[in-house]
Amino acid sequence: MGHHQPEFHYCPVCGGKLNQVVLKEIEPARLVCSACRFVLYMDPKVVACTVVEQDDRIVLLKRAMQPQKGRWVMPGGFVDRGEEIRAAALRETEEECGLMVRVKRLLGVYSYPGNTQVVVVYTAQYVSGDIVAGDETLEARFFEPRDIPWDRLAFQSTTDALKDYFR
Repeated sequence: MGHHQPEFHYCPVCGGKLNQVVLKEIEPARLVCSACRFVLYMDPKVVACTVVEQDDRIVLLKRAMQPQKGRWVMPGGFVDRGEEIRAAALRETEEECGLMVRVKRLLGVYSYPGNTQVVVVYTAQYVSGDIVAGDETLEARFFEPRDIPWDRLAFQSTTDALKDYFR
């Protein structure tokens, strides 16, 4: 997903200047407040996705926004702070393509060097609803396995999860 990592200059606690400081030799430098010593950890963002199944087909969505606008992904999105990951996967699937699904199992967890996202992918069974393109989606449709647009998938995690799914 590769979103730009924001640069922080000031402490969210007291407003003091943040500096890069190595706190432990085996860890990367951390942002530490020069005034109150608060440590601002740059934690990864968690993304919850589903591979939605119905009649030997799966759902893919064409992205309506950057990054990777116009390329295909599984339904999914960011997990809100305090939200259970499965609940986020269900919520995002309904928001992005109008489908109610039931989580079947964890397919995999995907992360890559230099990428700020950890992508959690579940397989899910279609329950109800009509497939629609949500506000972040140009197109939503079911694909037969032979019709997956492998050369037009948006992210490495999409490709890796679908390869694991069809394995």
